[in-house]
Amino acid sequence: MTTEPESRYRSPLTDRYPSAEMSFIFSDRNKFETWRKLWIWLAESEKEMGIPVTDEQIAEMKENLTNIDWDRAAEEERARRHDVMAHVHTFAAVAPSAAPIIHLGATSCFVGDNTDLIVMREGCQLLCRKLAQCCHELANLALEHKDVPQLGFTHFQPAQLTTVGKRMCLWLQDILMDLKELEHTEENIKFRGVKGTTGTQASFLELLDGDHDKVEELDRLVTEKAGFANKFIITGQTYARKVDALVVNAVAGIGTSINKLCTDLRLLASLKELEEPFEKKQIGSSAMPYKRNPMRSERCCSLARHLLSLTASPLHTAANQWLERTLDDTANRRIVIGEAFLTADVLLNTALNIIQGMVVYPKVIEKRILEELPFMATENVLMAMVKAGGDRQVCHEKLRVLAQEAGRQVKELGKTNDMLDRIQADEYFEPIHALVPDIINPSNFVGRAPQQVEKFVEEEIMPAIQKYAEHFTEGEQLNV
Repeated sequence: MTTEPESRYRSPLTDRYPSAEMSFIFSDRNKFETWRKLWIWLAESEKEMGIPVTDEQIAEMKENLTNIDWDRAAEEERARRHDVMAHVHTFAAVAPSAAPIIHLGATSCFVGDNTDLIVMREGCQLLCRKLAQCCHELANLALEHKDVPQLGFTHFQPAQLTTVGKRMCLWLQDILMDLKELEHTEENIKFRGVKGTTGTQASFLELLDGDHDKVEELDRLVTEKAGFANKFIITGQTYARKVDALVVNAVAGIGTSINKLCTDLRLLASLKELEEPFEKKQIGSSAMPYKRNPMRSERCCSLARHLLSLTASPLHTAANQWLERTLDDTANRRIVIGEAFLTADVLLNTALNIIQGMVVYPKVIEKRILEELPFMATENVLMAMVKAGGDRQVCHEKLRVLAQEAGRQVKELGKTNDMLDRIQADEYFEPIHALVPDIINPSNFVGRAPQQVEKFVEEEIMPAIQKYAEHFTEGEQLNV
């Protein structure tokens, strides 16, 4: 059988859509180098606690941190059917003086679980930076368009006016919630530490001659070297698998927010009011040359659906762990956790590209407003007539009749809304004819939308994203 890459299945999450940063975080290179870092940190800490580990052994381990013989590791795993021991022997082969003390006192979950916690924390930090940049770009766009009136919709039926910027703040608020939730989740990821086979630390208590204080100090030292402020006091063989469920759920929230943004954008693109970027040579349809399909937004909605579907799996895994642990979690977690982070990463990369290139069409927006505003303005016309001395009930009836006639023109005859022309032509409304243009100015119907945008960005967005500013990039490029 051919060995060419094109003859094997490749996940779109690592081949078609990936960012280099998230792909590396969940790569074998990062995983197994982190295993080796953990073995080094354990050896250093054991030496500090008086266990016979030499500086030469530690130095040899450090010198070979990145020297991984992938072929040997694969052979070892085929022979031993145990990934951790395969890599213990592969590491020992290039650091032979350290062979007797690599993995001393530890169980497989020392490297496996602690690495997963480190990797999830790194993934959360990267997603937070990208969420913050989405907030930054969207906030700038909202401020730019805070005063541009736009027809509001409830039930996808025309409603009172909002502004383009205010609607963008609805999307922005969801993304801000994701940022805060993910920050909270990342800050509360604890380290498993050194706990032994069933979480009792019995092996380390034996190594340290029954000295409980030294076992505590050993656990603290390794936790500190790994960069964690807190560690679990209680574990089985593994850390509680509920942690995975909480993390994946927080990550999946990104899918909800980006799906909402992109669904709205698809609807507005159909109305020709807003569009995602469309490149000069981009083809919307193989059959219809005029098409400008919102393919980026559609991709986001498709991937968001996958991300949301992943939330159930970690919950089932946590629910079905037996006693101190069973191994039916491993294969599932290898797929689900990585896919959740990679999918969220693709969503944010694509959303950022959309936001940075989003196009607003004010003239189309204004045209649609003028098709609906004459009906919405009837209450303002009514108030103006009463102020001018008219009878409220008589005016109401006049407007009702005119509205029915104008509605017939629109719905039955396919003509434009001529409600304002009818008001201007009716002698009854002569006292306010000169006021009508001001009465129907769209800006008079947006309420406090512009002020809300300014207040929201200033008081909630800017303080939340300020610490990420150094990570913001000029523009997000997509592979496809």
